[in-house]
Amino acid sequence: MNRAGSPSTVRIVLVYPDLLGTYGDSGNATVLAQRLRWRGLPAEVLTIRAGESVPRSAELYVVGGGEDQPQALAARQLGRPGPLHRAVEAGAALLAVCAGLQILGESFVGPDGVEAAGLGLLDCRSVRGSGPRAVGELVVDPDPDCALPPLTGYENHGGVTLLGPSARPAGTVRSGVGNGAGRSDGVRAGRIWATYLHGPVLARNPGLADWLLASVVGDLGALDDGEIEALRVERFAHAPGEAAPTARGRTLPGMVALARRGLGGTR
Repeated sequence: MNRAGSPSTVRIVLVYPDLLGTYGDSGNATVLAQRLRWRGLPAEVLTIRAGESVPRSAELYVVGGGEDQPQALAARQLGRPGPLHRAVEAGAALLAVCAGLQILGESFVGPDGVEAAGLGLLDCRSVRGSGPRAVGELVVDPDPDCALPPLTGYENHGGVTLLGPSARPAGTVRSGVGNGAGRSDGVRAGRIWATYLHGPVLARNPGLADWLLASVVGDLGALDDGEIEALRVERFAHAPGEAAPTARGRTLPGMVALARRGLGGTR
């Protein structure tokens, strides 16, 4: 299926899960494919491991998180320019999480503590943070242009991502750390969404999954996400602070109260 609506299999490329799959982010590719299949649209996940050639003509790409050594190896193998550059130029959508976000920037900290070259797809650079490691629940208000409800996820990183003058944050942090500079999380550029949200982020936030899908296949029909919304309520209950109203009109305090009653707690 392309944006003009002609039927074909939507190809989702999972990039180097053997290097960048530490936090379950490979599940994002599964979510994208399944949400297409539930709508009767054919989808295929292409798992590309380290050393294999990354296709340049798929519709969606998923890059996950990983440790310092695999991250540096992934960046070298992808190259600059490389297959992800050509895919983005051709109109593909790209989701990058944590180490994936850092790889897409101009530079990041390598395993030896020395600055390593990124892919340069995003106007940002990542440095080693001087404070405690960012670990815990993360709540983000997405870029308002995307008309998405608050995003929930889990962060676990020691880096700080600094945005350049042309970079647009993917969202504003309401609870947690995110990029670690200001109150921003990630970067959004065209059909690229880069974030520190694990979870996997698309399992927790089906609206974001559909935003990525719609960017390459066009309008999508609605799905019954009642069970996923229940999970989101439960996760919001564990995030300190407050966030913006959800897409269904409940404010976060109301959702937290509902979740705590369901969990049998009052804290």
